[in-house]
Amino acid sequence: MSHRGSRVLRLEALARVEGEGALHLHVRDGTVAEARLRIYEPPRFFEAFLVGRGHTEPPDITARICGICPVAYQMSACQAIENACGITVDGPLAQLRRLLYCGEWIESHTLHVHLLHAPDFLGLPSAVELARDDRAAVERGLRIKQAGNAILEQLGGRPIHPVNVRVGGFYRTPTPQELRPLAARLRQVREDALETVRWVAGFDFPNAACDHDLLALSDPGRYAIDSGTPSVLAARDDDDTGPSTAPRAFPVADFEQHVHEEQVPHSTALTATLDGRRFLTGVLARFAINGRWLHPAAAEAARGAGLGGPSAGTICRNPFRSIVVRAVEVVHAIEEALCIIDAYEPPPRPAVDVRAREGVGTGATEAPRGLLYHRYAVAADGTLSDARIIPPTAQNQSAIEEDLRRTVQARLDRPGPAADDEELTTLCERAIRNHDPCISCAAHFLDLTVEHT
Repeated sequence: MSHRGSRVLRLEALARVEGEGALHLHVRDGTVAEARLRIYEPPRFFEAFLVGRGHTEPPDITARICGICPVAYQMSACQAIENACGITVDGPLAQLRRLLYCGEWIESHTLHVHLLHAPDFLGLPSAVELARDDRAAVERGLRIKQAGNAILEQLGGRPIHPVNVRVGGFYRTPTPQELRPLAARLRQVREDALETVRWVAGFDFPNAACDHDLLALSDPGRYAIDSGTPSVLAARDDDDTGPSTAPRAFPVADFEQHVHEEQVPHSTALTATLDGRRFLTGVLARFAINGRWLHPAAAEAARGAGLGGPSAGTICRNPFRSIVVRAVEVVHAIEEALCIIDAYEPPPRPAVDVRAREGVGTGATEAPRGLLYHRYAVAADGTLSDARIIPPTAQNQSAIEEDLRRTVQARLDRPGPAADDEELTTLCERAIRNHDPCISCAAHFLDLTVEHT
């Protein structure tokens, strides 16, 4: 605590997020003048590690960027390399990739909903206390997560950092008989997932709204997961007369012409703008852009939870309600996985031959936390001469800071007793967890500084 005309509060650990960061708030005369999310994990240099490596290596190397969403890195890497080499993977191999991705969505979203985020809405410090108060809810979450892990283990060889993924497909593909136990397990947790939507829909949500542009892949006819075209739903029209209702799209190859990264002094992660404006990627963006293509069971769950959907003229812009959208996406991923398994016919071979050629390729998929972009330059001998990875949490950093500023300001403006540092700390933690940040991807610690002048 400082006594030099300002108060400084330090919170030594932010629980229930992945990675290390700090938050600095400057409150001047009752106004939040500045909110800085300072990511200070050391730079991890994965892009530099990739230069000089063979064109078949990125899926295994980039999977180590994150233990929670390794499939996202593998799939985006495969897409980019295959794009550079002029190869398209389709048919049963593409469906198996989508099934693997569904497994990651199921396990990652469920981990966040039940063990990381739900305690915020129930006044509990952790999932340990939640298990004591509502053991059934935690056990339900663990069952769903285990079903997602089973998909990763069957298709990927293990649930963390899968080893069966390769450029062009897989090292080994399953038989229909091997997938049947997965289908049985998914059917067993289907009602658990629907009950989770009903459970989180009953939480008490603060009034909040974000006015960021929304960025997500769009894959007309189906909910974008493993492929699609980057699409933007603007928070307002160019004449600032109101919110935009029609997404605009651009090719994945043009991603870096629209999304610009820059270094800021307070963070080891780059921050990004979309055509010069702040933007948000992730579940709220996906639901806004793709909601009409949810599986019918997921769409019905969304309506029952009060989310509506784009087809109903409703877009969820309350970051606190992101937990409901995540739960709905779990339902969708379960139903999507079941459809893929039921229609599965083994491919004639486990992988397409991807021969190296000189070129530049790009790939983008929807990680649980948002759009993940990869670009690689491949030399004629198959070595990589350049690599670029833009993870969702880095893209979201500016939006998270703005949401923090608005959330704290709303509390400061509320009539009644002034908020103390402990209350502001709790509020900031909640606002950060709304976005399920993976800080390590961007570069469980928050040093919160609140400065009052």
